[in-house]
Amino acid sequence: MHRFVMTVHCADRPGIVHAFAAGLLDAAANILENAQFCDGLTGSFCLRTRFETPIADSDVVRSHLQPALDRFGGELMLRAEEVRPRALIMVSKFDHCLVDLLYRWSAGELAIDIPVVVSNHPDLAGLIERHGIPFVHLPVTSATKAAQEAQLFALIESHRIDFVVLARYMQILSSNLCAQLPGRVINIHHSFLPGFKGAKPYQQAYERGVKLIGATAHYVTADLDEGPIIEQDVIRVNHAFEPDDLVVLGRDVERQVLARAVKYHAENRLLRLGHRVVVFH
Repeated sequence: MHRFVMTVHCADRPGIVHAFAAGLLDAAANILENAQFCDGLTGSFCLRTRFETPIADSDVVRSHLQPALDRFGGELMLRAEEVRPRALIMVSKFDHCLVDLLYRWSAGELAIDIPVVVSNHPDLAGLIERHGIPFVHLPVTSATKAAQEAQLFALIESHRIDFVVLARYMQILSSNLCAQLPGRVINIHHSFLPGFKGAKPYQQAYERGVKLIGATAHYVTADLDEGPIIEQDVIRVNHAFEPDDLVVLGRDVERQVLARAVKYHAENRLLRLGHRVVVFH
């Protein structure tokens, strides 16, 4: 048997589940997981179905689903589970998120391929190459940003990258690059934004006596740190925590939140509804 994941996003109306279930039945498919959501705000219907079928060819499977798609319109994504999404990871000098992703990847917890890691600094080259992954150093300044992003996009094309992970990559992507990769770039940042912008956010948080620290993973858009939110988490703290304590806890929650976001994306558990993201856990 061959396993597939299907997602559907269309306008909500009666009969959608029945129609796609009929298509799966025509493909002799057995449903393994199924989740759906009707969004009253946008009038959208979202569906994620994981199934197995004796048919190996995804084009043939899609042909059985095409009548339902023709009837209801919208978007249909179909992926054979054996085809792992290809992720390009970008990092600067902070290595905690990268190390966590590489560990989860090597342990088989993240069903992705990592063809290349890119950094604007050379510091982490050895760490990455020890995992058998090519490292590309693309330094960037305001004068070279356009050329650097052109090289980055060429890497994305040549390595057939499905999505990009900013694992504490401390550079802002241009509006042009964001437009070329809609819904394909995931970023992580501390949840103090926009309250504590700029340098030393944990010091600022300490001085303001915060009671919670956290992290947010989101899709990158041209609006800085305003993209659709994928995942968030927080840790409670109190007056006894020093700034360095907050930094340590912050790194931990950033690692966990980013890893979950990457996993959800890789498993096609995310569907964007405008500025929001539906997450099928």
